[in-house]
Amino acid sequence: MTETTAGHPAYSTGTAVAESPARGPMVRVENLHRSYGTGAAAVHALRGVSFEIPRGELVALKGRSGSGKTTLLNLVGGLDSPDEGRSTVDGTDLSTLGENGLLELRRDRIGFIFQSFGLIPILTAAENVGVPMRLRKTDPREREERVELLLSLVGLAEHAAQRPGELSGGQQQRVAIARALANRPALLIADEPTGQLDAETGLAVMELLRAVVRSEGVTALVATHDAQLLGLADRVLELSDGEITEQTGRTAQ
Repeated sequence: MTETTAGHPAYSTGTAVAESPARGPMVRVENLHRSYGTGAAAVHALRGVSFEIPRGELVALKGRSGSGKTTLLNLVGGLDSPDEGRSTVDGTDLSTLGENGLLELRRDRIGFIFQSFGLIPILTAAENVGVPMRLRKTDPREREERVELLLSLVGLAEHAAQRPGELSGGQQQRVAIARALANRPALLIADEPTGQLDAETGLAVMELLRAVVRSEGVTALVATHDAQLLGLADRVLELSDGEITEQTGRTAQ
């Protein structure tokens, strides 16, 4: 990788940086279409979705099951490719990246948080948080310091040596959030991160995500159907039948 003038990595496998990351939005989605299957049986998950997310915002994505939320998150995160349209993340057009470039982008600039937590059962909380930095070959001392800082940030400093099976659901999701922040991503993508938690714990996790956006200076796109959690977002995007039908909040366009 090389460095852009803004200090962010520019990916060597066919990257086209269309704008200075320091000035443009964190996420720009333009006319995204995605279908599965063919002919009369085709499912049109996304139908021309467009929006922007400014830097440093927590944006909630709401919609009923089957509305296309997960498909949209996968396209923004570079886990899938659209049939038409494009996604730009941190100044990089994802359509210009090959597999290696997408892998680097996901590793270095995007943090993922899933409903199922996705922790490795045999590793401690600290070891789980450190996995992304091991993959990046971060210096061990720096890695240990970052792990300690992140576990403190999510309120789990005293649980560093415990394995996932020894933690509550809310604590496991906090570990997952810390892990997603390990490589200092510019963007957090969370798919129903409170779906397996009770209402009180889910609210605490969403409040933590909001605090993390502020303290770590990241941008977050969070899919959720919980009305109480939607109230914590800077902006809410509503997805219905593969289309954005409403944008609410202080930056609604």
